[in-house]
Amino acid sequence: MLKKDFIMGCLMSIDPSFFSTKAKGGTELMKFRLIQELGIEAFDLFQLFVSQVNRPIDPSKISLYWIHEMPDYFPCKILENRGWNKFDYLIFTSDWQLHNFQMKFGIPFYKSKVLKNAIDPLPNLKKAEDKIRLIYHSTPHRGLDLLVPVFTRLCEKHSDIELHVYSSFQIYNQSRFDANFKSIFDICKSHPNIRYFGSVSNQEVKMALCKAHIFAYPSIWHEVSCIALMEAMSAGLVCVHPNLAGLIDTSGGITRMYHWQENHNDHKQVFHDMLDKAICDVRDNLHQSEVSFVKEYADRRFTWSLRTNEWKEFLNQAKIKNNKSKVFYQFI
Repeated sequence: MLKKDFIMGCLMSIDPSFFSTKAKGGTELMKFRLIQELGIEAFDLFQLFVSQVNRPIDPSKISLYWIHEMPDYFPCKILENRGWNKFDYLIFTSDWQLHNFQMKFGIPFYKSKVLKNAIDPLPNLKKAEDKIRLIYHSTPHRGLDLLVPVFTRLCEKHSDIELHVYSSFQIYNQSRFDANFKSIFDICKSHPNIRYFGSVSNQEVKMALCKAHIFAYPSIWHEVSCIALMEAMSAGLVCVHPNLAGLIDTSGGITRMYHWQENHNDHKQVFHDMLDKAICDVRDNLHQSEVSFVKEYADRRFTWSLRTNEWKEFLNQAKIKNNKSKVFYQFI
């Protein structure tokens, strides 16, 4: 058992927002899981900031800025005018994100590290048999208003499809923003082929994914990494999404990725056609080899066992390189 004073000393080296319990989005899940995997003592020589820098940088610590946002995220302004030199390392969640930050702030490779997000492999459960089930499990601003009209149109052709929607800003403890999507939520709640669940636990979402057939994600949001897509790939879903931002990196180019369109009407048409084909393939059972390959890929690439080892190696190398540790701490 670690002594309380030692634990508190370690906690003081980590951005206080790290332990916020209000939000339950992807970044928060990554933060808590990382501590669970490595142990709080792994950061005793480090000062770790997550997404924002809200306290002074301690020069006696190895400073890590773990960024989960795009370069235009306001807290990232600290990186302007070579502000990145204040930190020992900047950690990114995808190569696409890193390259965007390099272009905007001129961050050199030696100051950066890509440590991708991770998930636990999802079980390969039996899918629903009575319906072809589509699922959307991201916040509404990322494409729900494109998905719903496309789905209602597809219902005119396919009588055996249903859409399960897990979407609300409540996941970030920001439910007031849901009012902007009331009209879409109302359709979801009233349409006979749509079931709206709002915001539920990540465990409930994972179980829902395991019973669904298609991840329908007409994203309009520049994500640096997409945990929702990782989970859908691992759950054995046909994943339909655009080649936008970090989705390219996350998908590995092996999903049903289509060319993104700036015009929403054009986007809806392309997405409609891709989704229509996916529905037909699932009905005719032509997708099994595809989803098996995608699942194997996801379970190998995104697993926490792999990512934990990468973090351990990175932290060890950072200690050696910065020469701020008298004793080399060897992770076991």
